Amino acid sequence: MEPVNFDDAETYEPETGWRRVSLAGSDQFTFEWFEKPPGHSSPMHDHENEQVCIVLQGEMVVHTEDDSITLGEYDSVWLESDEPHRVENASDERAVGLDVFSPGRGFDFWTDREE
Repeated sequence: MEPVNFDDAETYEPETGWRRVSLAGSDQFTFEWFEKPPGHSSPMHDHENEQVCIVLQGEMVVHTEDDSITLGEYDSVWLESDEPHRVENASDERAVGLDVFSPGRGFDFWTDREE
């Protein structure tokens, strides 16, 4: 067993107010808690990992090249491996979510990324 205390977990802030916290996971899957400030959107991107995004608080819009869907609290979406997407908080309130990635990954996806 390998517990992770939220307050002591590895944290990364790719942009001001967009914070990600690495929760318990493995090479097979990882969990990242995240918060997005009002009006924030991640850039369109893709990765080898399958991803499930769950909204825990507020509302988020998930955009792919072909579609957009608005998720409310406790709604979720599955994104295929290598599916281009971005996640937006289009509201005036902070949004909180949980991402699950398979296979697991670290914050190096963002820190080593070429723009």
